[in-house]
Amino acid sequence: MKTILVPVGSSKNAKSHLQYAVDFAKVFGAKVYVIQIYNVYTKAGTMIKIDHILEAESKSFLESHVASIDTKGVEVITKTFKGKLIDTLEKVCNALEVDLIILEPRTNSIKDEVYLGKTSGKIIKQTQIPALVVPEGYVFKPFSKLLLALKSATIRKENVLYPLKAIKTQFDANVALLLVKTPHHKKHDFDVNDELKSLISTTIQAESPTTFMAFLEHHKMNDPDLLCVVRRKRGFFKKLWEKNTILKKDFHSSKIPVLVLSGLK
Repeated sequence: MKTILVPVGSSKNAKSHLQYAVDFAKVFGAKVYVIQIYNVYTKAGTMIKIDHILEAESKSFLESHVASIDTKGVEVITKTFKGKLIDTLEKVCNALEVDLIILEPRTNSIKDEVYLGKTSGKIIKQTQIPALVVPEGYVFKPFSKLLLALKSATIRKENVLYPLKAIKTQFDANVALLLVKTPHHKKHDFDVNDELKSLISTTIQAESPTTFMAFLEHHKMNDPDLLCVVRRKRGFFKKLWEKNTILKKDFHSSKIPVLVLSGLK
């Protein structure tokens, strides 16, 4: 894992979040890109574009933001980009060969048109970029116990397990696999290939309406310090980012980071 990207908003947690990302990157010998994305628009009632002003403000903010933390010798690069959030983010990640995005659960931006703002859920749901969602105020520490929750272990994409494999190897962590039998379960869903088997220390099978509910039931029993899930059209995060749901509230009471892999298929 050589390149990590950190989108920055204006939350009170932004400083500790960036410190976490730098501490994480140092362990891997990775460099960190700290970015903001802003939209181009014209000032109300005029035809004067102010994107150059937004770019200058964003760049200045990022530089002062990085100066406020201890970079610990890690290469930290600030960049600003203009465009639509998801499209721009995907292009940036491809161009910079980003291995992982480190996200806050909430960024609480006041200026949503300038900063990433309340977009962590949008990034998780609408991109396929591997992401690590870190709880507010969380201080970096090595991972020792990982819980990978899946309702289907079928893997068709290449290198999709790379972030999980890198973390397991770097920290010599144990990985427990939670296979969840949902109402739409197919027999081959629990077929685990050799690549995944090589990462797993323990396998648990459970039956539940959703992967998320099974996680809630088993995470206290396994006491992991990192949860790993994958993106699916109707997967783990489908309900998680909906407003006014008990599951969202319950999840945010959890204090562990979440590694989100791209879809396996």
